[in-house]
Amino acid sequence: MKRVDDFRLKFGKKEIVPIIVGGMGVDISTAELALETARLGGIGHISDAMVNDVSDRRFDTSFVKDKTRQYKHNILNADKSTVKFDLDILAEATRNHVGSTMEAKKGDGLIFVNCMEKLTMNGPRETLQVRMASAMDAGIDGITLSAGLHLGSFALIAEHPRFRDVKLGIIVSSVRALQLFLRKNARLNRLPDYVIVEGPLAGGHLGFGMDWAEYDLASIIAEVIKYVKDEKLDIPVIAAGGIFTGSDAVSFLETGAAAVQVATRFTVTNECGLPTAVKQDYFTANENDIIVNTISPTGYPMRMLKGSPAIGDGIRPNCESYGYLLDGNGNCAYITAYNRELALHPDGKNISVQDKTCLCTQMRNFKLWTCGHYTYRLKDTTRRNADGTYQTLSAEHIFKDYQFSVDHQIALPTA
Repeated sequence: MKRVDDFRLKFGKKEIVPIIVGGMGVDISTAELALETARLGGIGHISDAMVNDVSDRRFDTSFVKDKTRQYKHNILNADKSTVKFDLDILAEATRNHVGSTMEAKKGDGLIFVNCMEKLTMNGPRETLQVRMASAMDAGIDGITLSAGLHLGSFALIAEHPRFRDVKLGIIVSSVRALQLFLRKNARLNRLPDYVIVEGPLAGGHLGFGMDWAEYDLASIIAEVIKYVKDEKLDIPVIAAGGIFTGSDAVSFLETGAAAVQVATRFTVTNECGLPTAVKQDYFTANENDIIVNTISPTGYPMRMLKGSPAIGDGIRPNCESYGYLLDGNGNCAYITAYNRELALHPDGKNISVQDKTCLCTQMRNFKLWTCGHYTYRLKDTTRRNADGTYQTLSAEHIFKDYQFSVDHQIALPTA
C-alpha cells in the first residue's frame, strides 16, 4: 500500500515531498506555517492578501494608518475612485513580508506566495505587477496566481530578471481555463512551472458557479492531465480541494497528479494565523454549518461557516484604510449594496447587508470564516480537552500524517 512519501514532485533536478500547503489570505497561512512546511521538504505558501496590513502587524510599520489619514476626507464619500495605493509602499510591504520569510527558510522545501488577481486595488495592472515583482526581488521561490484567469499576469513581469528563474504557477478549475491561459501567453515562450487544479470542495473562493456540486475534482484533473500529455507539455499537475487524508492524496498521485495542495487541516494548527477561538469554531462545525454563498464582492461563490459574524453585517466600507477589492474605477459590489441599505436607513443605524460583505475589513478582523468542505471532519483529527475544547495540532504532525499514513487513517495527537 503506497504512501505519499513514495512519490516526489520534480522541478528539474530538485525533488520535493509532494505536499503543498495552500495560501490562505490575510496571514492565515502565516510565515511560520510556510516555513515549517518547507523545513519538512514540502512547499508552503504565504499570501500577499492585504500585505500592507500584514506588514503593519509583523514589522511595526504604519502603512494602513497612513493611508487612512491621507484619505480621511473621503470616508463618507460614495465615490472611491481617488483612493489609491502608493506603489512604493506596496513594494516595501511585500518585501518586508516575503524577504523576512525567505531569510528564515530552512530545509529542502520551497516557499511560494499566493497572488490573487481579484485584489484589483483600484489599479489592477499596476498593483499586481508591483506585488509580483517585489516578491521576486525579495527572493521568493515561486508565485501561485489565483482568483482569476491571469491572462496578462506573466506579461507584467516578463522583463524581470527572475522571470525564467522563479517558479510560476496558476490555479484553474477546468481544462478550458488552462487552454485559454496557454493560448494567451504563447508569445512569451514561458510555460507555467505547475498547474494547480482546484476542485469544487475547496475553501474560500471557488472557480465554479453555484452549480459547483455538479463537478468533481477527479474528473477535472483527469481531463487536465490528459490534455497536458496529449500536448506533450512538461507541466506538473497538482490536485487541490477536498483532499483530507494521505490516502486521498495517494489516489491522485497514482493517477498522474504530481502533488497535492491541502489547507483545511492546517487551519487548526498552532502555526495558523486564525485566532484560537475561531479554530475552536472550525473544530465544532457540523456538515450543515458549511455553506456556499455569493456574498463576496469578487463575484465568485465562497465557502464558509454559516456562523461567520461577517454575514449580514452592515459595516461602513473601509476603502480609505484598505480598498483591496476596488476595481479600476473605484467600485466594489459591497459599496453598492451598502449604499442601497444606507438610503433605506439614512441615520446609518441598524444597517444589515445580506447579499455582499466588506471582504477587506471582515477578513482583516477574522470574522469571515472561509473553510473547506470537509471542515466538519476536523474534530475527528484530534482529541478533546477536559474543558470541552479541542487540542490544536502542530503543522509537523499534520504534514507527516499526510506523508506517511495509509488506509485513510488519521494519526491523533498524543494525549
